[in-house]
Amino acid sequence: MLLAVVAVEVIGRYRVRLTFNDGVIKEIDFSKHWNKLFGPIFQPLRDPAFFAQVMLPRDSETIEWPNGADLAAEFLYEIGEPIPDPQQTMVAA
Repeated sequence: MLLAVVAVEVIGRYRVRLTFNDGVIKEIDFSKHWNKLFGPIFQPLRDPAFFAQVMLPRDSETIEWPNGADLAAEFLYEIGEPIPDPQQTMVAA
């Protein structure tokens, strides 16, 4: 199965929550990963207002910004921190 992002939500300064097509939800704090983003196309992402314009274009498999910067879904999956499924972490009372 080809990995794809199916939803994106900005949750803070340089932070996004991504849902992938395998059902996994991950959060990424991009401020911890600037050293992995090379080239001038990624420089505008350091502006919090520009970063917050992240989107998931129709018929796309990954997130993108207005200047055309995008990142492979596999890379995002790798650097993302998994969010536990609340149903699996519930403790019986």
